[in-house]
Parts: sequence; structure tokens; C-alpha cells
Amino acid sequence: MTQTTEEVRDRVVLVGLSSPVLGKAESSDETSMEELEALVETAGAETVGVVLQNRDKPDPRTFIGVGKAAEVQLFVENTQATMVIFDNDLSPSQMRVLTELLGVQVLDRCGLILDIFAQRARTKEGRLQVELAQYQYLLPRLVGMWTHLERQAGTSGKGPIGSKGPGETQLETDRRHIHRKIDKLKESLEEVRRVRSTQRQRRRKNEIPVVAIVGYTNAGKSTLLNQLTGAAIPANNRLFDTLDTTSRLLTVSDTLDVVISDTVGFIRKLPHQLVEAFKATLEELEYADLLLHVIDVSNPEWQQQAQVVEHLIHELGADQLPRIDVFNKSDLVGVGEIMPHGENIVSISARTGEGVDKLLELIAKRLDKGSRRVVLHLPYDKGGVLDALYREAKVESVEYKDTIEVTAICTPRLLGQLEPYLQR
Repeated sequence: MTQTTEEVRDRVVLVGLSSPVLGKAESSDETSMEELEALVETAGAETVGVVLQNRDKPDPRTFIGVGKAAEVQLFVENTQATMVIFDNDLSPSQMRVLTELLGVQVLDRCGLILDIFAQRARTKEGRLQVELAQYQYLLPRLVGMWTHLERQAGTSGKGPIGSKGPGETQLETDRRHIHRKIDKLKESLEEVRRVRSTQRQRRRKNEIPVVAIVGYTNAGKSTLLNQLTGAAIPANNRLFDTLDTTSRLLTVSDTLDVVISDTVGFIRKLPHQLVEAFKATLEELEYADLLLHVIDVSNPEWQQQAQVVEHLIHELGADQLPRIDVFNKSDLVGVGEIMPHGENIVSISARTGEGVDKLLELIAKRLDKGSRRVVLHLPYDKGGVLDALYREAKVESVEYKDTIEVTAICTPRLLGQLEPYLQR
């Protein structure tokens, strides 16, 4: 008889705190709690309860106060929850105290997102970035983990030889180990950056423009890349489904090819460790010739989501780049609703393909620099010219006849140099 093992999923209670002290960006509300629930689903767990509290200011020891912690503890027991996840960032000591009070594992939003990133990263670069972010997250929490042992060293910190507690020794050892790991990971990421820079320089020589797709997580970026290039990238209805940059060659028109890249999606309250750790991936924005900002127009919060992306684009110094705002999921918008419109705005459905032809027209309008397809006749002693064509043009065919007959798509600058060899 064949036995089947049912997957065991964590049962999670979500807790959020709204406080004027935290400010709008860090406070929790119904929208951020819904987003947190979607993150929990992405991580493979299920939400069994939600607690949203209003409080003048966070409690320094328990964040939510002893009374509310007792309520959450009772909630955990009644729902048989195995984990409590906070929508807000917790200090290491708060996390430790809450774990003791609630009797289950406690995680904050940052820790949850890191876990999702660890699950989703596929490439070497992505895994390096996640590991770096995890160590950066862990480092300040070591103090909280070892405080109880540090007390063994005595109040002065000096004492006789042999009296120094193992906590401090272990803490320092762990710190040194993690610092070494962080340094090594940064070196590895720098090597990745060097390789990517070389690839970009090669693309520059070939004068192939780079288009970067950006947007809020789950806005439909991967679906759009699939629609444009047939890339067959998994496009699931999950937050942070794409973590690694995926680049494909896209033929926009007869005379224009571009490299189009899908980048990691963004979300409110994205941990700063992740923004820093993912700079290597997000560098694509800085070197792009054109940004496609994909916006899920069917989401009631699309304006707020767009602002999150705008802020990040500004942080990366990419806000001066040409941009097309791509309002996606137009097929889900009700009939009669007013859609955003303008010179650099297009409404599409990446899922059905509706409006994609208009998007391609806009891309061509912004990036086509007047390249044209020509036939060249090269004497056999001009093989160096053919080499240059392979480097700097798009060579479509080469035939060896009385001359070397080359069909290629060339930029205006290159055409000026090739004038003697053009077919009349």
C-alpha cells in the first residue's frame, strides 16, 4: 500500500501595531496586514488569525504591551498556531521576550521576507545576495542571543584570569565569523558585478539598447516578459516569485533589437538589508536605456504601490532615465472606468496580449536611432571590416561570391564608415 505524506504547514497568527510614533511607513494597517498574509502564503504557511492593535507608542520590552501579549498568547492556544509573525520590525530583545511569553516561534516582517527570498533565489548571484542579507540581519541580533551569558563576566568586565564568561567569548567569535562571511560574500558579489559590467560593455559596443522592467511585486512583470519574448518564466500569483534578473533578446522591429530584463519586485516596508544586498541585481536600472514601470491597475492600492517603486528608482539614481508607464491587467478593470493615459503611458493585459503592440511601438519610438538594413559588398582583403560588423552591427547573412556579400542592420554612425561598400 502506498503511503502519502501530507505537507505540514505552519499555522500563523499575524500581529500588527499602528502608532503615531512609528509613522505611516512603519505602522500597520489593513492593507499592510493583507500584504503580510499574502507573504505568509508565499512562504508556504497559512494564516489562522490577525491581531491589529492601536497604541500610542510601542512597548520597549514586548512591543505590544504585556496585556495584549497575553491576548495573543490565548489566541495562539485557541487556534493551535505554531508561529506569530509581526508586521513591524522587532528588536532582538523584543523577539526573545515575545518568544518566551507566547510559547511559539516569533518572526518579524523582515525575517519573513528573508525566508521567502532564501526559498526563491535560483541563480548563484541571487543566493549570494540572500545569504549576505541574512548575515546582515543576524549580526545585530547576536547581542540579544548572548546577553544572558555575558553577565558571567562580572560587572567590571575585568576580573581574574579565567573568570571571563563564555558568552562574551562566544559572542566575539560569532561576530568575527559573521564579519568574515559578510566580507567574503561582498567579494563574491563584486566579482559578479565585474562580469555583468563586462557583459554590459559588450552590449554597448554592439549598440543594443537595454530595457529594464520594474514594478511592485506581483504587478505582472514576468508575465509581460513571457508575452514579449516567449521566455516561459514561471509567473505565479505570489509575491516575490521572481528574485533573479532574467534577460532576453527582444526583436521590437525589423531594425531594432533590445535586451529586456525583468527585475525583482518591490513592496512596502522592504527591509533595508535587502535593498542594499540586491544592488547588484538592481544595477540593471542604472545601466538601462529605458524603464518599463509595470503597474497593476486592477489593484485599488496601485497609486501607493507606484509611489514605492518611484522612491526606489530615485534611490538608485535612475529617475532621469526615459520611462514608459505600463498599466497592466486592464482586462480586469471594470467597463467605463477611466484608465490612465498620456504620451508615455500604455494600457495592456500581459496575460491576453491586449495593447502589447502599442507598447512595442512606444519602445521603438523611444529607442530606434535610425538603424537600417543594408547589403554590403566587401573585397576579400577587407576581412577586418567583417570582423567589425560582427562586433558593432547585427549581421543577418554572409555569402562568399565575387565579393563578401553581407546583409546587416547598422546604426547611422556605422553606415557613415561603410559608405564605400554599400550596394547601390
